[in-house]
Amino acid sequence: MPETTQKQITVEIRPQPKQYKCYLKLFDTVTRFIGFGGGAGGGKTWLGCEWLLQMCYRYPGSKWFIARKELKRLMGSTYVTWSKVCSYHHIPQTDWRLNGQYNYIEFIAGAAKGSRIDLIDVDFKPSDPMYERFGSLEYTGGWGEEVGEWNFDAFDVLKSRIGRWRNQEYKLSTPKFLLTFNPTKNWLYRIFYQPWKNGSLPPEYCFIQSLYMDNEFTAKEYGKSLNEITDPVTKARLRDGIWEYEDSETSLVQYDCIMDMFTGTAEPSQELYLTCDIARYGSDRSVFGVWQGWELFKVVTKSHQGTDVTAGDIRNLLSLHHIPYSHCVVDEDGIGGGVVDQLRGVKGFVNNSSPIKTKSWMKPGEDDLKKENYRNLKTQCSYILAEKINTHKVVVSAKLREADREAMIEELGQIRRKITDDVGTLQIVGKEEIKENLGRSPDLSDMMMMRAYFELDKPMKFKMPDLSVIGFGGVNPYF
Repeated sequence: MPETTQKQITVEIRPQPKQYKCYLKLFDTVTRFIGFGGGAGGGKTWLGCEWLLQMCYRYPGSKWFIARKELKRLMGSTYVTWSKVCSYHHIPQTDWRLNGQYNYIEFIAGAAKGSRIDLIDVDFKPSDPMYERFGSLEYTGGWGEEVGEWNFDAFDVLKSRIGRWRNQEYKLSTPKFLLTFNPTKNWLYRIFYQPWKNGSLPPEYCFIQSLYMDNEFTAKEYGKSLNEITDPVTKARLRDGIWEYEDSETSLVQYDCIMDMFTGTAEPSQELYLTCDIARYGSDRSVFGVWQGWELFKVVTKSHQGTDVTAGDIRNLLSLHHIPYSHCVVDEDGIGGGVVDQLRGVKGFVNNSSPIKTKSWMKPGEDDLKKENYRNLKTQCSYILAEKINTHKVVVSAKLREADREAMIEELGQIRRKITDDVGTLQIVGKEEIKENLGRSPDLSDMMMMRAYFELDKPMKFKMPDLSVIGFGGVNPYF
């Protein structure tokens, strides 16, 4: 792919096969968001630097960006590769310079004169949670490096800023956003990998997997270093490009068992329950689940309504299915507290409250209630739900829209152990992190998680042992 940059220079691009596939997408008139990589050593960074170098010379005066979570790492890694690429292609050092004060590369001479590449730090800042600092920027296109480390909102805002700088003048009607990354079970999994795997990627998106063996220049070197990685999860991600690595390592719920919920048969039960996850914010929805035992046979969703209307919906469901108020649990966090106040007799569920103590046989003089070693009530109920699903006790017979069925599967897969230094306490990944990974609130799985509350809240039935059969010198198994 020859490219004349200025009269004295001829840049010759010799991409590897996977890089060539990526270039085809970078220069077509359909694809806007190009995901490339999915493993270490596949030539991601070289490709990004080389592509932007070409674009600056092809379209003088154009404006681009390289974005990474931390500017320090961008300068210590990505910028180093940029300098190597320029040197490799014999780009005169007088053509461009780095502005270290304002963090951009500008072309000051030659055929690319006037082109500019901003070096952007996309780390999340509490003072700027909506990334408003990018709101007025205008770019021809850009490249995100190590995007698996990004907050979704950073991608969401930056993709709205491309196609705004001289695109019409150069007839670049399809602005390009290149994203390079390693396997990460977050929004990239949802937006790029899963749709790519099942063949449902929208035409404006693409994912090209490139692993270390796809780059003949560094395959031997990277292969040796990657094989020496001792941690199996890291090796699976970086060497083999495995995206499902977390399923076996931290997920509480097995994927096959989740799928079995939709075809299983529930154990007979006459007990009816209603679990209600109440919307906290305008973008969330309220989800109601009607259960017979551990069979979820009805799911109702409501959006954008007041607490009085939501309380009325709950009353109607309780009446319709003859469910006692004491068999209804309502998420009491946020505005859910207002719903609980209007429904006397229902149970209020506070996610961060202490776990419920459960009955256990103890020695005389000891408390007959044992507090489980969970971080909070939600963690306790999540572990119970996971155990029920993994032992095929949970059945979903409710008629769900396909989108809700897929969302339920995805959300249950996000119930994961949180690895911390607090070895003595069981914890799960927090809701905010799950929302970040999914791009939405896990309403369906939260509704299902609350069903476990009734396994804890119901009174324990004891049958006292017949102590008469135990002699004075005998051993009492209970004491």
